[in-house]
Amino acid sequence: MAVDRPLTGVRVVDAVHGPLSITTRYLAELGAQVDRIADAAHGDRLADRIANLGKTVHPFDHRAPEAASLLAAADIIVEDCGLQLRASQPAQVIVSVSPFGQGNSLSGWQASDAVLHALSGELSRSGIRGREPLLPPGQLAWQCAAVQAAFLALQSYFLALRTGQGDRIDFAALDGAVQALDPGFGIGGSATMGRPAHLLSRERPAKGFQYPIIRCADGHVRLCLLAARQWQGMFRWMGEPPAFADPSFNSTAVRYKSPDLLPAIAAFFADKTRAELEAAAISYGVPLSGVATLAEAPTLPHFVERASFRSEDVNGATYPVPNGCIVVDGERMTPDAGHPRARLVPSARDLSRPFEGLKVLDLGVIVVGAETGRLLADQGADVVKVESGAFPDGNRQSYLPYGLSASFAAGHRNKRGLGLDLRHPDGKALFLRLVGQADVVLSNFKPGTMQSLGLGRDVLAAANPRVISVESSAFGDSGPWSKRMGYGPLVRAATGLTEAWRYADDPESFSDSITIYPDHVAGRIGAIAAVALLIQRERTGQGGHASIAQAEVMLAQFGAEIARASTGVPAEREHSAVYRCRGDDEWIVVTERDQADAAAFVSGCGGRPASEWAASVDVDDAMHCLQAAGIPAAKMLRVGDLPGFHYFAERGLLRREHHPFLADVVTSEATQGHGRLPAPPIAPAPLMGEHSDEIMREWLGLSPNQIEDLVAKGVVERASIEERSAIQQTLAAKTLRSEDA
Repeated sequence: MAVDRPLTGVRVVDAVHGPLSITTRYLAELGAQVDRIADAAHGDRLADRIANLGKTVHPFDHRAPEAASLLAAADIIVEDCGLQLRASQPAQVIVSVSPFGQGNSLSGWQASDAVLHALSGELSRSGIRGREPLLPPGQLAWQCAAVQAAFLALQSYFLALRTGQGDRIDFAALDGAVQALDPGFGIGGSATMGRPAHLLSRERPAKGFQYPIIRCADGHVRLCLLAARQWQGMFRWMGEPPAFADPSFNSTAVRYKSPDLLPAIAAFFADKTRAELEAAAISYGVPLSGVATLAEAPTLPHFVERASFRSEDVNGATYPVPNGCIVVDGERMTPDAGHPRARLVPSARDLSRPFEGLKVLDLGVIVVGAETGRLLADQGADVVKVESGAFPDGNRQSYLPYGLSASFAAGHRNKRGLGLDLRHPDGKALFLRLVGQADVVLSNFKPGTMQSLGLGRDVLAAANPRVISVESSAFGDSGPWSKRMGYGPLVRAATGLTEAWRYADDPESFSDSITIYPDHVAGRIGAIAAVALLIQRERTGQGGHASIAQAEVMLAQFGAEIARASTGVPAEREHSAVYRCRGDDEWIVVTERDQADAAAFVSGCGGRPASEWAASVDVDDAMHCLQAAGIPAAKMLRVGDLPGFHYFAERGLLRREHHPFLADVVTSEATQGHGRLPAPPIAPAPLMGEHSDEIMREWLGLSPNQIEDLVAKGVVERASIEERSAIQQTLAAKTLRSEDA
């Protein structure tokens, strides 16, 4: 008998050709019955087959008589935008997907993964200073865009369930890539000190910049020494060498500038294997990972124990394929065909946003935690960010002394701040009372942290059987790597992405150092899990728990590349290249999908070599000339170019927000998708504990005297009126000095 999953009973029709067809696989893994209507595979046959695991594939298209009943019964339809299928019921959600959306100046253009990287600003940050920009491996832009599309579909369906009103969403892959891959105007990693990506140099980063990769006896390892305690562990591991005993080495800046430290670590690592270094690093509390290959990933003991892959017959051959990246109530959500169940009956509540009336306790930190909660807050949830002065969010590290930045503001808007000491018995008791009122609890600590606080999933469920808890970690809560410290650079190294992200002629040209991936997309996977469990609660009345391993999110997005690397099957033909154009470090990407594109490109170059032709023309002229010939091509935009690029203005993707405690204007995403959902409100990200009093009153009904008592005992922390006033006075003085200058 089939086991019910969160989306059991949800019916989905997939009428998409090409890389965005993976959108509905995320819904299939969570239990939706996905019927794919497609008369033939398009493009990469292996990638197409892997993208459609877990779906029932029908060998006809939307015009066939057999398709009519599937379309009429669907709760969600994901279509190529040219189909423009009509809704057959008021609560039906239709997501029309295309590269650039509808009704704008790029709507008729051709796209490829390379084109999306160029126009999203991602390409400008990939590669090594002094060399051409480096196209990231795989189909990363399409893959991240598909996750954004899946989230939009699911949150719109949840609103339809609550209101009886469906939606038609105009989804552009370029929008999704900007939002979900590595948004230059979103929240950044803690190492950026809150400075947004558009302030980066126009050039690509220097070789070896940040997160050094060091040769060892059988390959390479990557090191992430950020906190002082991590350096102290490294210092002890090396035998406390006197040359680095000065306390100043506790500073990241001092370590980074030292000409002797990295060579000393390299000498220490030289005769040790990856496995030896990984084991010792765990015992010393040093964040480190071996640099694996994509081919190794399915054989690594951690992923074998977690069943991260399974064998699948694809086109007559057996391949390792990703086995789902979400675990719900202890069961892995694998790509298996859904089973029909009675559909959920929509209600008729008067709501404009899907998450109105829902309460969320957000313990999330850094990027993944920020994104999951923000996505819910942007569409109506009361999201309370819980933190304490002793253990602030790592993204409170800032160029400002009070823990705010443009990056933090973009990642935590529309949330309220509660200062609460969870290590104090009264703080834990208060938190469990809050859980009793909550709908969702979010966290992304190292596995075991919530249990050590006495707040494991069973405790939360006992406090509120209807509560939904979603946790994320680097490598998951089981397996030999579960206790590893999880930073994105280490996840990329351990899964094979770092090794694949190199120039072909330089084996040590690792070029993913300033990319913040898979953080933003993993945050969206967490939000998808939360919404799926909310939908399940509509059916069962019970809560549930979801766990996401960020490493498995990455493996899922490189399924075709891992299958090929493991079996030696070459990629199917699609060739992209980067060419330098006239001007100051101006570049264009060009993709040849087939012989027709190749012939058209030769013609467009006037018979000259492509590099010679490109160097003689303006990059905008080259882009428009090639697109007019039907060739996927685009100039490389820097992050700072995005707000002024006409497409993003036409789509209304970005907006400027003013924060009361920041002198800088915050540029942030203005919409999650183009449908009937209103734009997110503009409530500024909180200071730590800024709303403690009102949350205690509203959620728990505490009196002013009770709150003051908790503050006096150090259980509840607050940002005082005096502190807020002092910040605003400082900002006002800074503004006056700037105007006088």
